[in-house]
Amino acid sequence: MSEVFDVNCTQCPRLASFLSDVRAQHPEYHARPVPPFGDPDARLLIAGLAPGMHGANATGRAFTGDYAGVLLYETLHALGIASASESLSADDGLELSGTRISNAVKCLPPQNKPIAAEVNACNHFLAADVASLPPGGVVVALGGIAHKAILRALGMRQAAFKFAHAAEHRLSADMTLIDSYHCSRYNTNTGRLTTKMFVDVLTQAAKKAGVGHYA
Repeated sequence: MSEVFDVNCTQCPRLASFLSDVRAQHPEYHARPVPPFGDPDARLLIAGLAPGMHGANATGRAFTGDYAGVLLYETLHALGIASASESLSADDGLELSGTRISNAVKCLPPQNKPIAAEVNACNHFLAADVASLPPGGVVVALGGIAHKAILRALGMRQAAFKFAHAAEHRLSADMTLIDSYHCSRYNTNTGRLTTKMFVDVLTQAAKKAGVGHYA
């Protein structure tokens, strides 16, 4: 896996200033760029949007401590990818097999909404995440912003690959992109994303990548 990630990155002034304020209010929080988490030899990469205030931003592990992580880790455990069904903290011993989790933006954005310049500035970190996958690798984009960020990281035209839940895009002979609605509280509470829909799309990705029970 690439070592490009920088936990001390401050290249986005708005995000760096916001995180400084968060650290002052919550000195016990990680409140810095959140690194990718999982298997360094992953064949499956799951990419979300950005850390949540009281989730990954607090714990320092992607999708850990917030609502979105509940369904994600339960599903990964059921698929034989995660060693436990719940991710509690960065030092709880949980491990992922053949899979890594990252975000399009590595820092907590105000109101959970990064601006386009921040997504673009952070894209080289995501590009390193994607580049570390072997031939036959699979990327799951949780949401439209992550979908676009992955295409940008690969230098591919956005218009050629439209985001749609469960859509499978053959990006090259060596890589597949699969889309999912984000497993956010809003999407699950409104029924836009059901548990079955999410389990089905991650099963689709696990089979394609050959990880977990499908290794």
